[in-house]
Amino acid sequence: MPLLIVAFGIVALLILIMFFKLNTFVSLIIVSFGVSLALGIPLDNIVKTIESGLGGTLGHLALIFGLGAMLGKLLSDSGGAQRIAMTLVNKFGEKNIQWAVVTASFIIGIALFFEVGLVLLIPIIFAISRELKVSILYLGIPMGAALSVTHGFLPPHPGPTAIAGELGANLGHVLMYGLIVSIPTVIIAGPLFTKVAKKLVPEAFTKTGDIRSLGEQKEFKLEDTPGFGISVFTALLPVILMSIGTIITLLQKTIGFPENALLRGIEFIGNADVSMLISLLVAVYTMGLARKIPIKNVMESCATAISNIGMMLLIIGGGGAFKQVLIDGGVGDYVAELFQGTSLSPILLAWIIAAILRVSLGSATVAALTTTGLVLPMLGQSDVNLALVVLATGAGSVIASHVNDAGFWMFKEYFGLSMKETFATWTLLETIISVVGLGVILLLSVVI
Repeated sequence: MPLLIVAFGIVALLILIMFFKLNTFVSLIIVSFGVSLALGIPLDNIVKTIESGLGGTLGHLALIFGLGAMLGKLLSDSGGAQRIAMTLVNKFGEKNIQWAVVTASFIIGIALFFEVGLVLLIPIIFAISRELKVSILYLGIPMGAALSVTHGFLPPHPGPTAIAGELGANLGHVLMYGLIVSIPTVIIAGPLFTKVAKKLVPEAFTKTGDIRSLGEQKEFKLEDTPGFGISVFTALLPVILMSIGTIITLLQKTIGFPENALLRGIEFIGNADVSMLISLLVAVYTMGLARKIPIKNVMESCATAISNIGMMLLIIGGGGAFKQVLIDGGVGDYVAELFQGTSLSPILLAWIIAAILRVSLGSATVAALTTTGLVLPMLGQSDVNLALVVLATGAGSVIASHVNDAGFWMFKEYFGLSMKETFATWTLLETIISVVGLGVILLLSVVI
């Protein structure tokens, strides 16, 4: 019965979003109330449940998400992202242009959220395509793969960050294992998959695309942008700080040397919130003040970044509210009982549930957050590595992007593809990321 109620709730969510065109956040809150009533949560507890789910999710996520958005915006507005992309293109040369695009997109994708990275990189991809006379899709698939992988697996992106918070996983471990998962996944889903896609839909590689909807893009002369080294350092600083903190903590546990003030200081700096704050302050200097940009202009970029993510934060909060309803309504416990004694790994179960919800709902973040509400009660019975469960949930949540996902339509329109071509490129690309990611995660679970 609880699973039937959840199924009806998901169908209701689809109807509200797709047929009645209601805002996703509003739809999530309506469905959360409806499912609460159906699950028998007492009337005086329903509002508390929804508020605690929304607040608990945003309480952990808002700081990292907000600081990350500002960092990405400063990198974009200063021309730092363009410097990274163009320098790598020039270094790799025409023959290895796909690997240049993959590397640039991966570095930029760590600092910028998926939609922002897409909007920033597509004009650069089109410019390179014209100059080298190569297909835009030949460059677009590796770019999409790199951006999607960083979005699905690496903090400070909202999905992995939110899931880690809900499951109580160490964000540094998620980042380190996420990098291990990301590299082979990007290679397979990017340059290697392009060869397959070219055989599946060769006509798609003749399309010229259309980016007029992106509006006028800010263009920089390369000499007016920050240096390549400082741009890469600024983009990767959160990763560097969190990785150092995680490695030191792991070494301390392995070798067993005593706690001291230096170790506590390194662990403090390696905390995700602190790492993001330090990185933002460095970006304010390297991408702004050091280049004689007035602090007022730098702060305007930061303010714009926050205003752009307001609705996304609410949607994530709505996903957290729905997740809490599933937990307080006993659905998670019901799923735990259902799989009690089963040999099915929580990693695999998290991936399966997230994949089903992703195909149903479209939103990777909402699918991931809803999955945590269903698998969380199971984790108490298992000694599974929580960071790997986070990554498996992220992998499941990116599978099979189709007509109910905004990313599907963005890719289709920008690259001028037909529906069939979009399914054979973008949808298949996302599915490869999900399946290859799961495969690497399961291999890691054997050795960790």
